Amino acid sequence: MTYVIHGATGSQGAPVVAALAAGGKPVAALTRNPDTVVAGARVVAAGYDSADELTSAYRGADGVFIHLPVVSEADRQTYARNIVAALRAARPARVVFSTSGAPADPETGGAAALLVSGLADIGLSHAVIAPTLYLENLLMPYVLDAVHERGVLPYPIRADFPVSWASHLDVADAALALFERHDVTGVVSVGQYPAFTGPDLAQAFGAHFGKDVVFEAITPEQMRTSVAPVIGEGPATDVAGMYAAMGTLPDRAITPENSAQKLLGVTPRTTGQWLADIGL
Repeated sequence: MTYVIHGATGSQGAPVVAALAAGGKPVAALTRNPDTVVAGARVVAAGYDSADELTSAYRGADGVFIHLPVVSEADRQTYARNIVAALRAARPARVVFSTSGAPADPETGGAAALLVSGLADIGLSHAVIAPTLYLENLLMPYVLDAVHERGVLPYPIRADFPVSWASHLDVADAALALFERHDVTGVVSVGQYPAFTGPDLAQAFGAHFGKDVVFEAITPEQMRTSVAPVIGEGPATDVAGMYAAMGTLPDRAITPENSAQKLLGVTPRTTGQWLADIGL
């Protein structure tokens, strides 16, 4: 049995590699650099931009964990097409795709939706993990520095906007369960339920750090200028557009019917548990 993990050295793939390795599962860690060392895994050099490399990596796999990197939307769509072509050719036993919070409804368009449609068309055993917003977003310097220096948690959502926050660790837990549970297909929502607001989030940070922390709603444009030096202008603009669109919605809350809690018996961490687990 071999499990192939995209982004094995990154924030989304690394927890999946670690959890599989801890369970004694053989892991193939996909990276661009063949000299990379990944604890508990065999490194396989394969890039999103090569359908042939991906096909070779996927062939014979018992499970493949996929997510798309934070790059331009045009590149993401190219990568999605390559992944679908490789899956069609290699036909691994199981595929788990995390949307990373991107819209996956085919009517919305976009790379995540393209990949979801491709998975359905291929007919492989698969499931789609659908988180809302990642708690790891709050580790960006513009957020965490403000918490420590000013007692303020800034984020580009309204103060009354409930979100079912999830962590990369929660997604890894769901991915492992879905590798075992081939009977669970379709979309599995991963996130805290009931959803909670920005002020609730700030309160959790304050309780963890032992200080008063208040929430500050900022604009998507303010967020864009803060994250562009970290992720690049193009991706920052795309992310800001996503938050602007999100601002027209009533919430980003999961529904219990298709939640990991109900379908898999996997309960996401509270914000306090997550902060403790990552060692902050």
